[in-house]
Amino acid sequence: MSTSRPFLSRAALWLTFGSATAILFSIAISQILLGLALAVLFFSGDPLRLPRIKWALALFLLGTIVSLLFSGDPAAGLPQIRKFYVFCELLIVFSCLRDRAAIRWLFLTWAGFGSIDALRGFVQFVAKIRQARQLGINAYDYYVAERITGFTSHWNTFSAEQMFAFIMLVSFLFFAPTMRKRVWIWILCAALMSLAVLLAETRGVWIATVVAALYLVWFWKRKLVLLVPACIVVAFLLSPQAIRERFESLLRPRQSDSNAFRLVTWRTGLRMIEAHPWLGLGPEGPHYQFEKWVPPDIPRPLPSGWYGHLHNIYLQYAAERGIPTMLVMMWMLGQIVFDFWRGIGKLPPGRSNRRFLLHGGIAVVLAILTEGFVEYNLGDSEVLTMFLVVVACGYLALEKDVAIE
Repeated sequence: MSTSRPFLSRAALWLTFGSATAILFSIAISQILLGLALAVLFFSGDPLRLPRIKWALALFLLGTIVSLLFSGDPAAGLPQIRKFYVFCELLIVFSCLRDRAAIRWLFLTWAGFGSIDALRGFVQFVAKIRQARQLGINAYDYYVAERITGFTSHWNTFSAEQMFAFIMLVSFLFFAPTMRKRVWIWILCAALMSLAVLLAETRGVWIATVVAALYLVWFWKRKLVLLVPACIVVAFLLSPQAIRERFESLLRPRQSDSNAFRLVTWRTGLRMIEAHPWLGLGPEGPHYQFEKWVPPDIPRPLPSGWYGHLHNIYLQYAAERGIPTMLVMMWMLGQIVFDFWRGIGKLPPGRSNRRFLLHGGIAVVLAILTEGFVEYNLGDSEVLTMFLVVVACGYLALEKDVAIE
């Protein structure tokens, strides 16, 4: 990384790098470093920069505030206002990481940290299967409610973090200038993280990872796309029984699966949106008012599951903040894909850091949109942080004054 920059500029760069990578281990450390990076960036005198999605983002945040003010219970929605702080990650990464080495090593650090996290997950998996056998409980039924979490607090967070790190590493291996002497290390990291995604049994992440992988392989070596289904079959055949049963649950769900309660949350969300299409119930409204909107024909007790949100980003944002604000979020995600795709079209043939960042960015957005059908993924601060880092670096690849070829 460049040492010719002023001290405060270098300090802001390192603090930003720390915030963007520490998220794989600790959200607290990541957000402390985020605050320090913001402060140092402000005092450094360097310009505060945001990518061209800033207007869509501003409208989304404004829609959130308006929804809160008209919700009837503003205090309940304050956690979503406090989450605005997380969006500052976009600001510091786009302002500070204007250095090729920093950006490359950020995603390679994700791969390294993700692999360590994956190894922790493997140990957890073995321990949980052993616990199920000691208790005489069916391994699938026991594990599906007690899945691996790595260094995170929940398996959904763990799965999404592993997915993002895996996608960006695969994009690096496919499209970035090669590192032949060390490439086996990164291939090993990719294998560890893909295995962690498999063992975490988060089916929405499984499907999202396959969609992202298909996209990346298609634009790397199109003929190899046919190998992706073959890899899925091999993964199924070589997986432990608990994993094979989770595959089967996609088509033949069990009572212990999450399919039934998700249908309840989706139907409930649609009733909320129908009644409050413009401003929604307000941030956190679906959580606190869920019981009120459950369709009367759904029998009680409700299927077991988490009813704190609607397990769908489209329904969640529309029910919380109204259809217009949800559409603004979709506009922002669509603009990201459009900008990155247009940027790829302007690149010269061959490998480059710009190509790896732009293809990786599109693959991550596709993964978010895919998993978003079954999970409120952007509502997770860790997932949102990593998403913003990818988006900021993708837009840095579009900046002509950033030398990251």
